[in-house]
Amino acid sequence: MRKITIVGAGQAGLQLGIGLIDQGYDVTVVSNRTGEQIREGRVMSSQAMFGTALAHERNLGLDFWGDACPAISGLGVNIADGQGGRALAFDARLDATARSIDQRVKMPLWMGEFARRGGRLDIREAGIADLERYAAESDLVIVAAGKGAIAGLFERDAQRSPFAAPQRALALTYVTGMVPLPHRTGVSFNVIPGIGEYFTMPSLTTTGPCDIMFFEGIPGGPLDCFGGLAPEQQLATFQELLRTYVPWEAERCTDLALTDAGGTLAGRFAPTVRKPVATLPSGAQVLGLADVVVLNDPVTGQGSNNASKCAAAYLAAILDHGDRPYDAAFMELAFGRFWDNAQSATAWTNAMLGAPPQHVLELFGAASVNPRVASRFVNGFDDPRDFFHWFMDPVAAQNYLAAIAS
Repeated sequence: MRKITIVGAGQAGLQLGIGLIDQGYDVTVVSNRTGEQIREGRVMSSQAMFGTALAHERNLGLDFWGDACPAISGLGVNIADGQGGRALAFDARLDATARSIDQRVKMPLWMGEFARRGGRLDIREAGIADLERYAAESDLVIVAAGKGAIAGLFERDAQRSPFAAPQRALALTYVTGMVPLPHRTGVSFNVIPGIGEYFTMPSLTTTGPCDIMFFEGIPGGPLDCFGGLAPEQQLATFQELLRTYVPWEAERCTDLALTDAGGTLAGRFAPTVRKPVATLPSGAQVLGLADVVVLNDPVTGQGSNNASKCAAAYLAAILDHGDRPYDAAFMELAFGRFWDNAQSATAWTNAMLGAPPQHVLELFGAASVNPRVASRFVNGFDDPRDFFHWFMDPVAAQNYLAAIAS
């Protein structure tokens, strides 16, 4: 039986570990926290997961929430006009329902399920010496957690990483009491030109159904203001910013309460693609997974989706590889299967961090009056590869607009 060790008990690490256990592999997952510690800790993300990523979970029997988690049936886009109104707006239904489950709810249950199916959990803060030991004991070591010294093992891929610094100051708050959207449950995506973005989405947290509020501010701008705030202060700041920049959203948020003391998060990071193979001091090689190798800004909500897709790609690559050695060539091949999809999500996400070019403004304008265009944009969040056929290139955009007008 081939032995695989996965360092990191998040979306990708546990999904891959459970998939491998089901196929008869000997799998250890390393976590720096117990399930109880995760559940009692602070929120970690906003995690809107679309149809393709959720299907990977269902295929492994990992959908334990069903209707307990609010459905995300659509996505609405609003562009602020800078004067308290909207320059344009559109809304469309998702072809496949999306969901957001607080990782404090999901990961403890998945850790228990992994152990129930026969996996081993090793609770420790893994360092370089631990990776060396895992490499000596295992046929393959996969790193799905990239903090501390471990993060420095994976070299930044300069050709695929256009940003050396954070492009947004990030802050999210989990709340109850938000008035639902008038048309359908879903994501509200608000663009404040030159300042940043604001999102909402329904979710399931440790205390039950809730909504997530999420600001992304251009560094140094008026939304870059969340450092050092206590949870109640962060919520109050959110409400003030809504009244100033997106008053139509403020109307939904007059009677909010925090879900819990750990329901806020703030920080920033530089979007980065890293090379997938890292070499330990001994010469042993390990493979990076999900955010360790492709870390996108959350402006397009691709993080958990990329993690699920990466786990699925690596699972397929391992199963296809059979009994052959897990050498660097295999690791590059496994990453390549993921990158074939992730490069589209990465390029689109990076583009959305900049000022929209003229052809994108024209497409958004068309979406505000044409449901067909709105639906195509909204469903691109599930499969960003489609954007390269009509959205990312000015000529393709003009051809598309001409085709729908004829």
